[in-house]
Amino acid sequence: MKAVSINKYGGPEVLEIKNITLNDPKSGEVLIKNKAIGLNYIDTYHRSGLYPVELPSNIGIEGAGIIEKIGPDEKNFKVGDRVAYASMPIGSYSTHRIFPTEKLVKVPNEIELEDVVTLMTKGLTVFYLLHKTYQVKSGETILFHAAAGGVGQIFCQWARSLGCNVIGTVGSDEKIQIAKDNGCNYVINYSKDNFAQKVKEFTGGLGVPVVYDGVGKKTFDDSIECLKLRGMMVSFGNASGPLDPCNVAKSLAPKGLYLTRPSIAHYTSTKSELDEAAKKVFEMYINRKFSLKIYKKYSLDDIVKAHQDLENRKILGPAVIIPI
Repeated sequence: MKAVSINKYGGPEVLEIKNITLNDPKSGEVLIKNKAIGLNYIDTYHRSGLYPVELPSNIGIEGAGIIEKIGPDEKNFKVGDRVAYASMPIGSYSTHRIFPTEKLVKVPNEIELEDVVTLMTKGLTVFYLLHKTYQVKSGETILFHAAAGGVGQIFCQWARSLGCNVIGTVGSDEKIQIAKDNGCNYVINYSKDNFAQKVKEFTGGLGVPVVYDGVGKKTFDDSIECLKLRGMMVSFGNASGPLDPCNVAKSLAPKGLYLTRPSIAHYTSTKSELDEAAKKVFEMYINRKFSLKIYKKYSLDDIVKAHQDLENRKILGPAVIIPI
């Protein structure tokens, strides 16, 4: 059994692969042999210390595999079940792990385990963004940053299936077609164009009711400019760096705006919430409301390279880690 761990915060070079020994699962736990692991930007936040974890620590929040052992009195899961997860406790970068059943979902037979780790974190994120944080309506024009990324590709297709007009931003010209292919009505390269001005042009000067921003520092202020009266700023990531403190009087008060900072944890805090979200994600995928193609596969031994590629924006779509 192997697992990736960190003993200090830093760049990709702090990731180390270690041999591990696991005890039998306790009540409410199972032992999973991971078949696929999700590669997500939040993993870099844990590694760098932006989102602090207790050191030394394992790393990774998303995985899928087969149950090899169950804890005492387990009634909802059995040995051989195909399962997936996308939450704390941290530690998915491993060949095997112990995991609590309250945060585990069964994977439908129609979905491959390598594919499901492109759906859990990213799909659950899209579910809460579109259906919980701000419930979009058919005909609305909305703005999503990083539209060519893993979350963005699912988001734009899903939003279009709900009848939304999607304005997407990307960081380079090579990503424009990716965003268009995945459902964007309009695409803006925010590294070249003033996206706030473009959004106003696209909306006849009205602005949009909601901005979904996983980029962070580079896009926050201009995103505020894009919002219409009583619009909602949904800030859910920091790909360009952590946000500066928000000046409420300057940023929010003039248009009576709403600002929220949601995460998956806020919308899957109970087993029933998790099951509702996963069921919807799987349903949308099986019914082809959105599709995804794995951009790249890494081995566990390539984990440093995987994080380097992720942070250098070389991964143009979902990437997975195959542990064995």
